[in-house]
Amino acid sequence: MHTCEHIVNRTMVNLFGCGRAVSAHIERKKSKLDFALPQAPTDADIERIEATVNDTIARHLDVTTEFITQQEASERFDMKRLPEGASDTVRVVKVGDYDECLCIGLHVANTAEIGTFKIISSDYKDGIFRMRFKLI
Repeated sequence: MHTCEHIVNRTMVNLFGCGRAVSAHIERKKSKLDFALPQAPTDADIERIEATVNDTIARHLDVTTEFITQQEASERFDMKRLPEGASDTVRVVKVGDYDECLCIGLHVANTAEIGTFKIISSDYKDGIFRMRFKLI
């Protein structure tokens, strides 16, 4: 589920030009992500999100990690969410050539292990698009 979150985040950035999720709740059975968007996605947009995520999963991308210094990371990533007191070395998780971001979470070795991404509901309120999803 966590690796899928990375794919969803990159998909939203690519399709809508927004930032990564402003809020996330990731669980084994179902999860939700909130994105700051200027307008609600259409039904066609939601279908495109789902299709793009599933197409990416189907590419069977390797998920790898690397460790770099915070200084190197600051040149490549938004450092706002890095906790105060974090070590000088940070971990980068890469989902093939599709996404990379700072992360301490557990991940699959290959996207082939994820399953099928399904958006089960969504809503839009006060500039926040919330999607709830599961893997089947």
